[in-house]
Amino acid sequence: MFDFLQGYDLLGAFWVTVQLTLLSAAGSLVWGTLLAAMRVGPVPLMRGFGTAYVNIVRNIPLTVIILFTSLGLNQTLGVNLGAQNFDTVNFRLAVLGLIAYTAAFVCEAIRSGINTVPVGQAEAARALGLSFTQVLTLVVLPQAFRSVVGPLTNVLIALTKNTTVAAAIGVAEAALLMKKMIENEAELLLISAVFAFGFVCLTLPTGLILGWVGKKVAVKR
Repeated sequence: MFDFLQGYDLLGAFWVTVQLTLLSAAGSLVWGTLLAAMRVGPVPLMRGFGTAYVNIVRNIPLTVIILFTSLGLNQTLGVNLGAQNFDTVNFRLAVLGLIAYTAAFVCEAIRSGINTVPVGQAEAARALGLSFTQVLTLVVLPQAFRSVVGPLTNVLIALTKNTTVAAAIGVAEAALLMKKMIENEAELLLISAVFAFGFVCLTLPTGLILGWVGKKVAVKR
């Protein structure tokens, strides 16, 4: 029944999807946290930048952002992110685009967690002489992260599915292989079922495990 899979590197395609997800998730967490810090910070210019970035990027289709990294950054401006190989360049550009897009959602998730931390705790920390950065990193963010494991899990699952957009610039991940197989084989339903099952195998354990972690680390108030 699954003879049509012969000759195709299915596991390799999903491994590229996993790499896209992990690298983009790490970058999005860092950039999203910085954006959240800007949005709650005391400097008006930084608050304005964070707000504008989130509101603009969230309303741009991911496909447009990914295409911009290839057509705009690479082909027009010559940005190759330190790579010379065509496939490597496109992979890194796809990661950059996914980070830029996903960070906006990570920022809002973390900001919602920051808002759950009692204001009195931050005020007490400031009264002890801690700076804004110290209050944020030592008091607020540790509690905020514990309260937003669930929302961040949803963002991670969405990111896993969004990696399929990288096929638009030729990244050899699962969606690009699926397109190739559909063009070459006459097993549309089976091909769709195989790739759907593959994404379920990636996202379902993630949701279950991180959901359990979220319950364990949740702040009891």
